[in-house]
Amino acid sequence: MSVASEKITKYGGFQLHTVKTEKFKTNNIVVKWRTPITKENVTHRALLPYVMQNSTEKYPTTAKLRSYIEELYGATFFIDLAKKGEYHIVSFSLEIVNEKFLSDPTPLLKKGLEFLAEVIFHPNVTDNGFDQNVIENEKRALKQRIQSIYDDKMRYSNQRVIDVMCENEPYALSVYGEKEEVDSITPQSLYSYYQKALAEDQIDLYMVGDLNEEEVASYIEELFPFKERTAKSIDRRTPHETREVKEVREVQDIKQGKLNMGFRTQIVYGDPEYFALQVLNGIYGGFSHSKLFINVREKESLAYYAASRLESHKGLLLIMSGIDNQNYEKAVKIIKEQMDLMKKGEFSDQEIMQTKAVIHNQMLETLDTSRGMIELFYHNSVSDKYIEMGEWLQQMSKVSKEEIIEAAKKIELDTVYFLTGSEGNA
Repeated sequence: MSVASEKITKYGGFQLHTVKTEKFKTNNIVVKWRTPITKENVTHRALLPYVMQNSTEKYPTTAKLRSYIEELYGATFFIDLAKKGEYHIVSFSLEIVNEKFLSDPTPLLKKGLEFLAEVIFHPNVTDNGFDQNVIENEKRALKQRIQSIYDDKMRYSNQRVIDVMCENEPYALSVYGEKEEVDSITPQSLYSYYQKALAEDQIDLYMVGDLNEEEVASYIEELFPFKERTAKSIDRRTPHETREVKEVREVQDIKQGKLNMGFRTQIVYGDPEYFALQVLNGIYGGFSHSKLFINVREKESLAYYAASRLESHKGLLLIMSGIDNQNYEKAVKIIKEQMDLMKKGEFSDQEIMQTKAVIHNQMLETLDTSRGMIELFYHNSVSDKYIEMGEWLQQMSKVSKEEIIEAAKKIELDTVYFLTGSEGNA
């Protein structure tokens, strides 16, 4: 089956990834900056792209910058923060109409690349500092983003289980940084960090669309003069000793309890067992036909929701569920029992087939969008393991029951976290 493939070209300070396809009427360009996440850098990184997207040397106000984007036939420009394993990732994204669909001969792709290069290389800076007003506004907005996690109890409990499970590991740091660190950031300290990140981050530039690759290459060399660097990398396998399961309860004034559990899988993206782990997660808790959904939610009526997800670059399997406070013991017991059944091979060929079909369709749906395509290919860059999408689908389809059982046997429960109401089982 023919699925998308990427061409990778190495330049001095970055890698260019091009995906030539006639599937879309737009060209999608994403520049990703990556470095290991640390307590010292995370809050600066969380603030930096929001300041950079606000204005530049050429477009010194947000109104001027946004007005120019509109001139590019309503292009969309946004930034994003993410964490993959113990890497912090900043993305600058521009989606722009493919000029071949316009009667106007404007070289839109070149203009789009010039705009991104302006944002990245020519920020709005005076006296070695970003604009004070912009910084203050964005610091307020960042504090609100951090606070919004606390206010949304599902997101809060998802973060708290990681705080407990990965205590003293960089992965415990939030992608948005630390609220108490925000105020200490100055226009000068942020600009100084910008220079460091520009010089040292691993940079990947993705372009998806009906591209003329020679034309792209000529623009890229001229517009993106990232300097040669040896980007920092990390070992994605965090050594940890098997220990007693951590159990933490936190009491807040909430109606519905949030039960989150964290397992260590000992498997990361790029490992031979990774495909079996994907199928295992689908059978266990990834989908609506999964064991957690059927047994915890449907049969026992213990949960309002119950699901699992993988953190593929850290080797974690995370459970999230919403339960009444009095159902805590029973819910924990059944969630553990369902994992024990996976280890014993107590799941059917039908469950395997159904899960593979859902994963296959999900993958094809993701490849149906240029943004989804980029995110899938980026797993290869983060892991430094190149897996073609066609091979990915083929390997998934070949996973056997025995391989799923072997993957399950590696999984260990690490942490049980319960955010509970002040009454009942508190």
